[in-house]
Amino acid sequence: MNRLNYRLEIAAALRRELGGSHQAIKASMNWTGASERTAKNWLAGAHGPAGEHLIELMRHSDEVTDTVLALCGRSEVCIALELAYLRRALIRMLSAAEDILGVELEEV
Repeated sequence: MNRLNYRLEIAAALRRELGGSHQAIKASMNWTGASERTAKNWLAGAHGPAGEHLIELMRHSDEVTDTVLALCGRSEVCIALELAYLRRALIRMLSAAEDILGVELEEV
């Protein structure tokens, strides 16, 4: 992996997660404590986040986390994370169905 790919991949992940608006810059700033200029550079792919900023972006963004893991050659971890996300979503849906129906659904 070269630096250009890293910068562009992180920028693409942030845009997928946040879009390309000024709100995306503000969200990146809020998540990391970075300056506006720094967040703009990340979204433009001019620079990539490092260290603590990268960790904070991964903490808040599934897209960034998946991208970093894929760049590390750890796609199997991405699959495990997707299964965990799916499990949480299914639990929320079952809970909502129980609330709507007023009954407790049977555990498998």
